[in-house]
Amino acid sequence: MTPTTNPPAAAPIAALVQMSSGIDPAANLATIDRAMTEAAAGGAAMAFLPEMSVLLDRDRARSGRHIVREGDSAWPAALQELAQKHGLWLHSGSMPLLSEDGAQRINRSHVIAADGSIHARYDKIHMFDVTLPSGENWAESSAYASGDALAVVETPLGRLGLSICYDLRFAELYRALVDRGATLIGIPAAFTVSTGEAHWHVLMRARAIETGCFVLAAAQCGGHDDGRSTYGHSLIVDPWGAVLADAMRDHADYRVIFAPIEAAKANEARQAIPLDRSRANRNITL
Repeated sequence: MTPTTNPPAAAPIAALVQMSSGIDPAANLATIDRAMTEAAAGGAAMAFLPEMSVLLDRDRARSGRHIVREGDSAWPAALQELAQKHGLWLHSGSMPLLSEDGAQRINRSHVIAADGSIHARYDKIHMFDVTLPSGENWAESSAYASGDALAVVETPLGRLGLSICYDLRFAELYRALVDRGATLIGIPAAFTVSTGEAHWHVLMRARAIETGCFVLAAAQCGGHDDGRSTYGHSLIVDPWGAVLADAMRDHADYRVIFAPIEAAKANEARQAIPLDRSRANRNITL
C-alpha cells in the first residue's frame, strides 16, 4: 500500500491596507473596519495598516486635541476590538501618542493578536528631518521623540521585525532585526510623492534582498485633509526581491492587496546568497 501524505498546508496570507487617512479619527477607524472586512473575506491571517492610520494631520494645534498618552487613548482599544471582530491579527501601522512624561509625541506601532491582545509595540527610531529638492520641509524631531528599542514578534506569518517609514533608509536597523530572528519586516509609511517616485521601490526591494525577508509596506496614498500628498504603492516583496503585490497610486478611500507568505522562501534566499557566512569569513572588521 502506498503511504498517504498530507498535502502541504497553504501559506498564510497577508493583507495590506492602503489608505488616505485624514484628520477625523472616527472616519479613519470606519475605513479600517471596512478594509478589515475585505481582508478577512480574502482569507488573510493578518492585516497591515499604514503609518498614522488613525490620524494623519500635520497641524499640531488641531491634532493635539486628539493626541494623549497610550493609557488615555481610545485608539489602541478600538483597533483591538476590530482585530477581535474580524478574527485577524493586525499591525496598526502607527499612531501618534504622547510619551509617558507628556513632553513629546511618539510615533508608535502595535501588533495585535486576533483575540485583541497587544503582542508588541515599537516607537519609530529615525525622525524625518529633511529639506527635499521639491521644497518640502519636514522636521519630525521638533515634535516627536525617537524610540530607542528594536522589536521582533512572532505572528501567524512568521517573526516580524518592526520599523516605520523613514527607518527604511537605515540598513543597519534591518540587519539587527534579522539578527533577532526576523523573517519578515513591516514598514508602514506615509511617503512623500517626490521621494516615493525616486526611492520607494528600489529601497523596499533592497531591504528584502539584503535581509532575505519578506517586506510588508502598507502606505498612505493621495491627497489628505491636512494638505499633504503621499505616494501610495503599498508593496509586498518576497525575500528574492520580487514584488508580489503593488497597490499602485489608487486614490480610493482604501485598497486591500494580498499575497501568500511562504516561509520557505526566506530560507531559500538566504541559502542561495549566504550573507551571514560571508560576513563571518571576511578578514576585516567594519
